[in-house]
Amino acid sequence: MDAIVIAGGIPEPGDPLYEYTQGQPKALLDIAGKPMVQWVLDALSGAKTIDQVVLIGLPEDSGLECSKRLTFVPNQGGMLQNVRAGMEKVLELSPQTRHVLAISSDIPAIEAEMVDWMVNENAGTDLDLYYTVIPRQVMESRFPNSNRSYTRLKNAEVCGGDINMIRAHTVRTNDELWDRIIAARKSVFKQAALLGYGNLILLLPRQLTIEGAVKRVTKRMDITGKAVFSPYAEVGMDVDKPHQLEILRADLERKKKAREV
Repeated sequence: MDAIVIAGGIPEPGDPLYEYTQGQPKALLDIAGKPMVQWVLDALSGAKTIDQVVLIGLPEDSGLECSKRLTFVPNQGGMLQNVRAGMEKVLELSPQTRHVLAISSDIPAIEAEMVDWMVNENAGTDLDLYYTVIPRQVMESRFPNSNRSYTRLKNAEVCGGDINMIRAHTVRTNDELWDRIIAARKSVFKQAALLGYGNLILLLPRQLTIEGAVKRVTKRMDITGKAVFSPYAEVGMDVDKPHQLEILRADLERKKKAREV
């Protein structure tokens, strides 16, 4: 399977991470001695299921490395535009590609086995979208001070992951709805809006199951899809705020030292 890595974000003044980035790409923040996105590329390098990688948003002279074929695509100015550009590049390189693994550049704790788990977990199925969710107990057991935002449903309390599988041609349709999906990643109420405001009454008292939520969203989008419960908190531990950056710096520094022993 081919993977795209989304790395186009540059925090602006007022963003919690601006004092750390000072106008530079967030993906290049130093974590335990190397750029944050390099940790992601290392995981993809070690994953047996990944054939090639398309990196969107950074120049070729960024000094990044990947043992798989690595292709750079310039920043397109927005999340959806970057995803589309990455998908189109994959289809240009491998026209027969059906599904692509889309991964954010800001989950540096991810490892090769987690990438392989995601691909293998969904092998043999043929849906449009595989959206990763992490149960609250999984996240807080691994990163107890992460302060993630959770969606509370009848049978689960979850946060979204940053590694998902998408049918390669899907993002070429319905731009407005894909923009809303991307915007809804961090907001329970925006997620409710995707279901339709008539379903908000079900969400608030936790009467809506995750299966019901998926059914409503996919019907509203006219696509097929499923929520994939990941046992790995690392796929949802992204860097949005300074305290999350420091958590991951400490975590990966510990791992780095352990491997050096």
